[in-house]
Amino acid sequence: MKHVVRPLWLLVLASPLSFAEPPGEPAASLQPYVDRGELAGATTLVATREGVSSLQAVGWADRAAGKPMRTDSVFWIASMSKPITATAIMMLVDEGKVRLDDPVERYLPEFQGQSLAAGVVDGRTTLKKPSHPITVREILSHTSGLPFSTDVEKPTLDLLTLAERTRSYAAAPLEFEPGSRYRYSNAGINTAGRIIEVVSGQAYETFLDARLLRPLGMSDTTFWPNSDQLARLATSYKPASGDPKLEPLKITQLKYPLDDRGRQPMPAGGLFSTASDMGRFCRMILNRGVWEGNRLVSEQSVAEMTRKQTGALAENYGLGWSIDGESFGHGGAYATNMTIDPAGGRVFVFLVQHAGFAGDVGSKILSTFLNAARNSRGEPPRR
Repeated sequence: MKHVVRPLWLLVLASPLSFAEPPGEPAASLQPYVDRGELAGATTLVATREGVSSLQAVGWADRAAGKPMRTDSVFWIASMSKPITATAIMMLVDEGKVRLDDPVERYLPEFQGQSLAAGVVDGRTTLKKPSHPITVREILSHTSGLPFSTDVEKPTLDLLTLAERTRSYAAAPLEFEPGSRYRYSNAGINTAGRIIEVVSGQAYETFLDARLLRPLGMSDTTFWPNSDQLARLATSYKPASGDPKLEPLKITQLKYPLDDRGRQPMPAGGLFSTASDMGRFCRMILNRGVWEGNRLVSEQSVAEMTRKQTGALAENYGLGWSIDGESFGHGGAYATNMTIDPAGGRVFVFLVQHAGFAGDVGSKILSTFLNAARNSRGEPPRR
C-alpha cells in the first residue's frame, strides 16, 4: 500500500478548501460525483459514542455490471489496518508484556546488531552502528528508520510469513538514525505484528480475532474474504483518460485469489472490512477503549496511541494513528478513510475503492462527505 491517502485526509481536515457541492445528506452529497463518472460508489457511516446515526451507500459496487453499492459492501481497507494492529499490541502493553521504549531486539533477537546506512563511498553503501536500537515506540510511529518494505516483498506484499518478513527488515540497514526522522513504513507495523506473535504465543491473526475482532463483533473484517464477502466486494477503480473516466483494476498489492489461505496476513495493510465493522472499532476508540461495557484496551493506551509521537518533526503521527489537532484517524491506499473527533463525539467512516483520482477530485469528495456529515448536525462546514 503506497502511502497516498493519509496526507489527503489530513489536508481535508487541516487546510482551507473550496467544495464543488454544497453539504447535504452524507451519502447523497456524493451523488454528483457518481453522476459525473468521477466516483464509482461509496459507503459512509457517521456514529456517536452511543450508536450509528447514519449508514448509507451511493453509486455502484460494479459499474459495468450495474451492481449497486450496499451498506454492507466489503472493501480492502489497506493502511486502515495499522491502527487495528497498534491497538492489538497496546493490549500487551496494558498487560505489562510489552514496553514501548524497549528495543525491538528484546522481543525479536534477529534485530540485534542492526546497522545504519551511513553514506555511499566508491559506489558502495557504508554502514555504521545506530545511536540506539530501534524501539517499539519508533516502529509504531514511523520513526525507526526501517524502509517501507524490502525487496523480498515482491511482486505483492502478502507472500511471506511475518517471521520471514521481519528477518528481511532486520537484515536491511536503517535509512536514518532512529527517532531523527519520519518515514512511513509498512515494515515497522508488520514488525509490531510479529512482536504480538512472539509475546502472545499465538499467530498474529489468531490474537487479533480473539482479542479484538470477535469482542467487537467485526464479523466482516478479515485477511481472507470468504465467498459471501467476495460477492459483496466493491470493484477497485483507477482514473482513466477517456470515457468512462474510471477503469476497473485488481488490487495490485495483493495476490489472487483473495480467499487463498496461502496468502499471509499483513498487519500494516491486509485487512478487508465494512463500514459497520469499522464503525464499531472507531466507536470503541472514541469511548476510550470500552465496548458495550467491556474494556478492551486501557484509557491510557488509547491516549498514548492518539497523541503526537513524532516530537518536533513536521509530521503528526501517534502510534498507528495519524493526528490532526484533536482529531485522529487513518486512510488507506484505495482512498478509504476513518476520522474520530473526540471533542465532537463522533466517528466518520468513508469507504471507496479508488487507486487515486484525477486532479483534486479525491480531496473534494472526502471533504464533501465530511461537511455533509457535520451539516446534518447543524455544524458549519469546514472551509
